[in-house]
Amino acid sequence: MFQSPLAARAALAALLCSACAASPDPIAPQAAAEKPIGFPRTEHLPAAPTWRAEVALDLGDVGIWTVETAQLLPQYAAAEVIGLDDWGRTHVLVPYAGRWTHYQLGQDNSWLGGIAFGDVDPRVPGAELYTGAESGVVYQVVGHADGLVDNRRAARIEGRAVHTLVAAELDRARAGLELLAFTEPPAIYLLSPRERSDGFDVTQLSAHHGRVRDAVVLPGKTAEGTDRVALVSRSGALEVLDSVASGPRFTPLFQIPSGIGRVALGPASTAERVVLYTTSDDGLIHRHEGPPMGPLRSEVVYVGPTGPRGVVAGRFHEDPTVESIAVFGYAARVELLTRPKGGKGPWKVELLFTDRGSGHWLAKGEYDGRNGTDELLLSGYGARIVMLAREPGYGMAPVATAP
Repeated sequence: MFQSPLAARAALAALLCSACAASPDPIAPQAAAEKPIGFPRTEHLPAAPTWRAEVALDLGDVGIWTVETAQLLPQYAAAEVIGLDDWGRTHVLVPYAGRWTHYQLGQDNSWLGGIAFGDVDPRVPGAELYTGAESGVVYQVVGHADGLVDNRRAARIEGRAVHTLVAAELDRARAGLELLAFTEPPAIYLLSPRERSDGFDVTQLSAHHGRVRDAVVLPGKTAEGTDRVALVSRSGALEVLDSVASGPRFTPLFQIPSGIGRVALGPASTAERVVLYTTSDDGLIHRHEGPPMGPLRSEVVYVGPTGPRGVVAGRFHEDPTVESIAVFGYAARVELLTRPKGGKGPWKVELLFTDRGSGHWLAKGEYDGRNGTDELLLSGYGARIVMLAREPGYGMAPVATAP
């Protein structure tokens, strides 16, 4: 999944850095807090009418496998954009008046892919970011009130690549959230902060029937007070995990004869009824609606290029009642799918942007208050993070806009 044309270069970098490689001890000392390395140059790219495409970060030839948003620095109003790259570096982009302050953290010398954000560690004030590497190392990233960010190794899972991380309340016997790692070869691990020493303990919970590629926490709680987490895997399964107290407890919701790559939660989802969107390797986009534990009504809403590797749902249309989702993948195209509220009409597809390389991840956030819609963030083999935003004034009441 995370193989890239840059593997040879990454291997060479690992060889050259062998003299300064991290200790085999799974817990490394606290890393020094990182200062920003400056403002990436803003570059505008061609996009569909009423859309703007802006480069937030360009790594040249190093793939960026994951892009997400997280509030690492709560003293700033907007969340940060997080990018994880093929060399094992975490990139934190802090929005600032239309520019991005860039922090670059660590270098694992294998890809980073798994990502989770939540208040897992009681030893750290507020919420933490966790990233997972092909090497099996899980890192903890912490923001500070002085505007600095640091990165440290929290744990290592020997012989496993960490593809997906989840922070959720899945065991009421434990205080706070649990951090789960889903690996390749397929297995599930619990990472627990140590009470009297540094780092995290690692416990294997079980094997799994497929490599988990993506996960979202669903709204509401179970009767036991635990979260429900929707997971998708290369085995073609959509399932819900709702407890790990006596071993992981899964409820299967959907199965297809093709791997499922990504899952997104619809903004209209509630504790009683959820809307989920999934991507399958053969190019189908499915919509699922129903109770969180099923049964779900599932339908194909788009037949597109093979290898979709991103799906998000949000407000991307000027009419807030229009259902809209964006997809991205190996075809390098970001496409917008829309249909009227209530499904009273066919889905329509619009090409928004074509990246310079295959897509691997898609996220959304709020980074431009000059429109009434969400922004899109994309990354992948194009080795950059690009933000797509509607033009100023779009989706707002009639306002004056700059010429």
